[in-house]
Amino acid sequence: MKYSNPASLAIIACPGGEVFADEVIIHLKKLYRRYNERQAAELARRYDMDAEKVSGQINFIDEIVFYGKNKHHVPKLKIPVKFTCFPNGEFKTEIQESIRGKDVYIFQDVENHYPLRFSGCENDGRRLSINDHLIMLFVTIDAARQAGAGQITLVIPNYPYARQHKAKGREALTASRIGKMFEGLGVYNVITLDIHSRDIMNSFTQMRLENLHASYQIIRTLTNIDGILNDDFVVVSPDTGAVDRNKFFASALKKPLALLYKERDYSKISKSASETNISQIRLLGNVRNKTVFMADDMLGTGGTLIKGMKILKENGARRIICSISLPLFSGDAVTHLENAYREGLFFRIIGTNAIYQEEVLEREWYISVNISSLFAQVIARLHRNLSISSLLDNREIINRLLAGAKEQDSQNELPFQQSENE
Repeated sequence: MKYSNPASLAIIACPGGEVFADEVIIHLKKLYRRYNERQAAELARRYDMDAEKVSGQINFIDEIVFYGKNKHHVPKLKIPVKFTCFPNGEFKTEIQESIRGKDVYIFQDVENHYPLRFSGCENDGRRLSINDHLIMLFVTIDAARQAGAGQITLVIPNYPYARQHKAKGREALTASRIGKMFEGLGVYNVITLDIHSRDIMNSFTQMRLENLHASYQIIRTLTNIDGILNDDFVVVSPDTGAVDRNKFFASALKKPLALLYKERDYSKISKSASETNISQIRLLGNVRNKTVFMADDMLGTGGTLIKGMKILKENGARRIICSISLPLFSGDAVTHLENAYREGLFFRIIGTNAIYQEEVLEREWYISVNISSLFAQVIARLHRNLSISSLLDNREIINRLLAGAKEQDSQNELPFQQSENE
């Protein structure tokens, strides 16, 4: 039985990543309570002792105080931090509590463009760009290092500049450079979600990158959509870069795979859903009278997705469902997708809560999937130096999920009843 003191685990939430950090902390506390209960039960059985007495001794050793009816008290985990934004745009991070020697996890959502409050700000908040969030992250990492953190791990679901991972000419490999900057600041590990290119992982010399996938949560949501399991269903890769991702879904769901082949004019920049750099799209495969499922890593302006939907509809697709790990919804993407939905171009878009959103959550066509539990499990295992391979390669639990869904579906019942935070 591997033991670790949760008091040595510390979480720092940058303003942009605070909402996601708070959701992960809720799951972390549940995990540690369950772990402590199992640990106490195992020790009580092994040494023929009373389980409650063992719990008391564990709490005493950890200098943990009982609170009310709680059998185990887990430390608060979240470290109080004061963030200041000065009038000239500079940031300052002040950690309000000792983190010396602790295993520190810093959360940041670089795509949170909603107003954020800072110390000293008298207005309703300030909207930050991805570069502002990145500088805030750098300042916070340095503050943690100066405060004596034992080990620093970044939790950044959307890896910044991930689309600049290869040079087509005289341009920077910014994704690699960002990673080297993290390394230079002493970051030990980065936890991210569906990174745009695996090549980014090869650019680090010492820092590790744990690339998580939301495939289980997305497939679980799919099984709750009426008629999916028995439907004439096909998985379509929206482009060649997403083939591996959609091949995984096709293999897991045991459905055929098709491909949208896109030719781009890289002399142009995609500015909106109506102004993209796609010059031509061709469909390789059959979608006539079928329900189409497409999975992609991120959704920006939505123009590429909408063009792909139109091609699929022209080729006879009956219903289109998309999943997006990182729903950025840049610019007027929500408005353009709302119009596309009203035109009947698609049925649903499934996105994760890895990127903070407000407006899109109210749309009929959008389903938000909570993946905070996945991140909590990874953090808990990394903190205890346990393997996370079963969380990175989740084919086994997906197979169990689908087997159970088919069995219940055959009994004309809803496949799964899931709580919001599962």
